[in-house]
Amino acid sequence: MKTLYVTDLDGTLLDKACRVPPEGLKIINELIQEGMCFTYATARSLSSAAIVTKGLNLNCPVIVYNGAFILNSTTNEILHREVYTQKDIRYIEKLIKKYNLNPLVYSFVNGEERVTWVTGNEHRGLMYYINSRQDDKRLHPITSDERLFDGDVFYVTIIEDELSLQPFYNEIQKYNGFKTILQQELYREEYWCEVMSARATKAQAINVLKAILSCDRVVCFGDAVNDIPMFKISDECYAVAHSVPQLKAMATQVIDSNEKNGVAKKLLQLYSKEVP
Repeated sequence: MKTLYVTDLDGTLLDKACRVPPEGLKIINELIQEGMCFTYATARSLSSAAIVTKGLNLNCPVIVYNGAFILNSTTNEILHREVYTQKDIRYIEKLIKKYNLNPLVYSFVNGEERVTWVTGNEHRGLMYYINSRQDDKRLHPITSDERLFDGDVFYVTIIEDELSLQPFYNEIQKYNGFKTILQQELYREEYWCEVMSARATKAQAINVLKAILSCDRVVCFGDAVNDIPMFKISDECYAVAHSVPQLKAMATQVIDSNEKNGVAKKLLQLYSKEVP
């Protein structure tokens, strides 16, 4: 039986410093070297995830943007993708204008990844995101919304206070083409409303990757509501100690927190039983 082990990053594998703790990194790399099939599924981009997982010697493709893409982590080759349809774009454009929101629009334009937003009316949470990524070559500020949805759009996120986002979130939930998550930013006050294609979920991407790698089972690790779909399709699922109550209720077991290398220690225990 071949098992695919999948972890979320922020709040699960990464500590508060947004890194894989050294002890955990050593354990996981040794397990990968022994043959463990291990990867991550994250809302981050590949470039962002690569920075925070530096030193992790992966042997499997990775899942980014909450399942919108499966990528070869070495070559950046896209193995699977889910993008917005034109109908999706028209609908979200209408709602964004209705509620006067300023989104970050993630797309590929002529083969280049872009993160586009309209300047001049940024929420403090949006500015924090932008200012913390000054060297990010994807950033693409524009002065009007005419070209906001250019290219192959695969992900939109709006960073605001909860009160501003709730009406938008309530209405967009009625549209079958989207998977939408509203949750508070880890360690900060603002909320993120993330809008993906309904076909782009960690769960679906894991099932695709499971087939690509000819795995028989899936074991996953998470902490937040966007990890619920992958918990549902996994043979075993583990929630770190500070996880949201919904995830703990679904978990095979609640393990140590990200600050105590909970994922790495559980992987060591699980893989030792798998290897003869």
